[in-house]
Amino acid sequence: MGTLGRAIYTVGKWIRGSGQALDRVGSLLQGSHRFEEHLSRHRTLMNVFDKSPLVDKDVFVAPSASVIGDVQIGKGSSIWYGCVLRGDVNNISVGSGTNIQDNSLVHVAKTNLGGKVLPTTIGDNVTVGHSAVIHGCTVEDDAFVGMGATLLDGVVVETHAMVAAGSIVKENTRIPSGEVWGGNPAKFMRKLTDEEIAYISKSAENYINLAHIHAAENSKSFDEIEVERALRKKYARKDEDYDSMLGIVRETPAELILPDNVLPEKTTTRVPTTHY
Repeated sequence: MGTLGRAIYTVGKWIRGSGQALDRVGSLLQGSHRFEEHLSRHRTLMNVFDKSPLVDKDVFVAPSASVIGDVQIGKGSSIWYGCVLRGDVNNISVGSGTNIQDNSLVHVAKTNLGGKVLPTTIGDNVTVGHSAVIHGCTVEDDAFVGMGATLLDGVVVETHAMVAAGSIVKENTRIPSGEVWGGNPAKFMRKLTDEEIAYISKSAENYINLAHIHAAENSKSFDEIEVERALRKKYARKDEDYDSMLGIVRETPAELILPDNVLPEKTTTRVPTTHY
């Protein structure tokens, strides 16, 4: 940083400090009537024990998710709203094209009673349903863990295996490829059909596409969101059943062309108008 840069930095620091001092004085004068805004300390990616998450640039991590410590996530994977991946006492590895859905928890164990080291490894194209718990386990490629399932230390879910929703899989259980296990404790239920095995791959593919949509929406600026909200409200179209119920006959809608300066650096957007 050169002399000019240091001077600018110093002035900026002084201005910010002055603003904070004025805010404290104003709060003191307002007394018990003051309003204090507390900013969230949530961090989507957080270091711990000098370990930092290694996340591919093509991964979608929802704003309310937490990826902590020694966690590696491969290309095209998605970590959804409310998820926690906590790699503190051991490491977590998530492959490519895998989706860990809303409110799921992935954690690790340093060792079990026998001294076995228990990281968590989740392979490629895996689907982990909402609110699942995966602790010190291995979930191989193209496996499926149902909503609300719990996998305890040392569990191995093999390729093309499925854990039914709500199941609890006991420690050190191995679920063989091509089988469905369920219950508490989880036990073999039946073999997977070819259609169900194909569905596992399709589920992962669907979530890759869905993650792109959510990533794009989360990256929008405040101005873009406000413009889209205003346009949807003003030019919303109802479906034919709704129109029929109200006795409304709509004309063929014209097109509204937004001015170029409404959404800078965006292509011209066309939104259909509605006439009553």
